[in-house]
Amino acid sequence: MLIKALSDYYDLLAAEGKIIPDGYSNVNIHYLVVLNEEGKIEKIINWQINKPIKMKDKVKDKWVPRIEEMPQRTEKPGIDSNIIEHRPLYIFGLNWDDGKLTPDDRTGKAKKSHEAFVKSNLEFLEGIDSPVVNAYRNFITRWEPEKEIENSNLLKLEKSYGKSGYVFCLKGYPDLLLHNDSKVKQKWEMYCQEKTFKNKNGYFTQCAVSGEKAEIARIHNKIKGVFGGLATGAVLIGYNNPSENSYGNEQSYNSNISESIMKKYTEALNYLLADSKHKILLDDMTIVFWAMDSGETCEDTLWAMLCGKSDKMDAKETEAMLKKMMKSSREGKVTEKWLQSLDMIEPDVDFYILGLKPNSSRLSVKFIFRKRYADILWNIAKFQKDMQISDKLYPVSLFSIKEELKSPKILSDKINPALLTKLFESIIYGNEYPIALFETAIRRVKTDRDIPISNIRAGIMKAYINRKQKEEELGVALDKENCNSAYVCGRLFAVLEKLQRDAAGIKLNRTIKDAYFASASAKPAIVFPKLIKLAQNHLNKVKSPSYYNILMGEIMDKLNGEFPETLLLQDQGRFIVGYYHQYQSFFEKREKEVNNGMEEK
Repeated sequence: MLIKALSDYYDLLAAEGKIIPDGYSNVNIHYLVVLNEEGKIEKIINWQINKPIKMKDKVKDKWVPRIEEMPQRTEKPGIDSNIIEHRPLYIFGLNWDDGKLTPDDRTGKAKKSHEAFVKSNLEFLEGIDSPVVNAYRNFITRWEPEKEIENSNLLKLEKSYGKSGYVFCLKGYPDLLLHNDSKVKQKWEMYCQEKTFKNKNGYFTQCAVSGEKAEIARIHNKIKGVFGGLATGAVLIGYNNPSENSYGNEQSYNSNISESIMKKYTEALNYLLADSKHKILLDDMTIVFWAMDSGETCEDTLWAMLCGKSDKMDAKETEAMLKKMMKSSREGKVTEKWLQSLDMIEPDVDFYILGLKPNSSRLSVKFIFRKRYADILWNIAKFQKDMQISDKLYPVSLFSIKEELKSPKILSDKINPALLTKLFESIIYGNEYPIALFETAIRRVKTDRDIPISNIRAGIMKAYINRKQKEEELGVALDKENCNSAYVCGRLFAVLEKLQRDAAGIKLNRTIKDAYFASASAKPAIVFPKLIKLAQNHLNKVKSPSYYNILMGEIMDKLNGEFPETLLLQDQGRFIVGYYHQYQSFFEKREKEVNNGMEEK
């Protein structure tokens, strides 16, 4: 399904002219080398673009490399030169080592690389006559790395020398780059045709994707842009071990994927990974998504709904759109017609979401989801509705959930990728949320006793329980009619803590929440009698003991004078939600009193 979907997406991109033609590669270029007619370097110009980049809440100007379409880059391991090279080690034959340029290294790689560059490029340029090519040819034949270690143009680049890409032009013609010269392009296209013809002696059989009889790809192109992967890329499909071979086939002949399909799916996936609008990073997993149409409205809307970000809307517009969707979802107004009204979205288009992680030899596919776009929007709307824990609507992003599942005290704390995968699947397909999500959130609440319970952690409890029970058991605000013993115990604990704080009149270093919350949520019958006895002392110190007496009485009446012995895991979640609802109600009451006082004035 994945290879076929990417191949079809390539056809869409090709029809729109968004994908580079066969035989070419997009290359990041940092510097322009200006040559004179004799082939000497006149100067090296910064070829990067100063671009405003969004970083959190700020916009900063940052130098980013230009992307140039150059003859296809090699992906072979070891020393292998490109035609019209861009890598400094091959072009100049020099290493940057401890603030100096040197042609020497332990394995002699610089010398071998430069020799390979000289040989392959001189052979390719033979017979081409144009000013920029002649200057480039002179540069290749006259450049001696041993004599250029003090080259001022290269020394000015300092550490960026070895990490950058380079292109060439002739002095006075900065707009006519070497790789864009018409004669170079013509020779390159002839070179590609000859190479294709020579390779026609390959292995021919039926392609597993297209069904056509075609030449099967022996080695697949590398995929770049996956977080944690090699800078040179990694293959998605590869057979390196003899134990993986079948019926005498070697390497990727085992996959029965044709050369044309291989080039399509690798080009399409590299295009998606190179575009920030089509991918997000969740912990150490790269998530790629695309719709089977040529526009980007679907991707932008999904990005906004899952991550709270949008390229077409600012932060306020994005939040307003999400709040409108959540309100409509809560009121049952999210229908097919309603979805169609969102920025001319076509809800029937197929939408794909792919999770990738690198390993030692290739890319690992953690998940791939395919669903109708309208269904995905509807399920995400339900997820946002599930996560709401108060009457005020706040969009919840995947990033915020991930951060709430980690310990704020351990900077290196990470979430199990399997949990994130299951969470993503439950959101997209509308399934039950994973039990590991619920367990992790409860563990974090109990462990981080000195940190107030966040709306996201409480929202996880509510969302899990409601979807598990297949009913709206827990609401978005305090439910005084809820008689569930666990929920009621949570409410009572919040009242007792508020009583303690009011009685002290100052900020306490340690409250009953710090000392008893974990045990009270698991063994109420053991802990609550102690807390109620302690509360009698606190009642003598507050200004309005009758308020607390009445409130505690109303809550305890729902328990029929008996605390539960043990609360199982789901009931512990109800306890936490009850506590959160009750404690938040105190702040809402104070907020209403302040607002009423301002209106009277």
